[in-house]
Amino acid sequence: MVDYYSVNEKYANEVFNEYGNTILRLAFTYLKNIHDSEDCVQIVFMKMLKEPRCFEDENHERAWVIRVTINTCKDILKSNWKRRVFTSDNIIIPIENSENKEIVEFVLGLPIKYRTVIQLYYFENYNTLEIAKILNLKQATIRTRLRRSRKLLENKMRGEFDYVW
Repeated sequence: MVDYYSVNEKYANEVFNEYGNTILRLAFTYLKNIHDSEDCVQIVFMKMLKEPRCFEDENHERAWVIRVTINTCKDILKSNWKRRVFTSDNIIIPIENSENKEIVEFVLGLPIKYRTVIQLYYFENYNTLEIAKILNLKQATIRTRLRRSRKLLENKMRGEFDYVW
């Protein structure tokens, strides 16, 4: 007889080890708050464990996790509670290296559509075609957003005026 609880616990540990950091980083780019990001991680894992799915391969599973994370972040941002509660603009970024922290602060200062492609391209190592599929956009749109976000980051790092498209 198979112990259902131990099978789910084993699956939960595997999934958490595989996707925990990815979900947390992506949620942080959207929510800009570590506590809300941790809540998002829990919500995504609850969705995975509540309704197990069959995936074609690891890439399909990873794309599903990213899509669910993005949708969950949007739900959190739209929530009535989030709109009514005052939050500080001072973001605490848990990074020790000051150079990396500065880059992350610049990325977090970008509009969400640019933050997302930067996160997926540079931190999650997706190519533009994969990002286009995940975000349901054209590959040309992803390339344009990457180009514009790089330009915005370059201007921010130089302290120049940044124009948002």
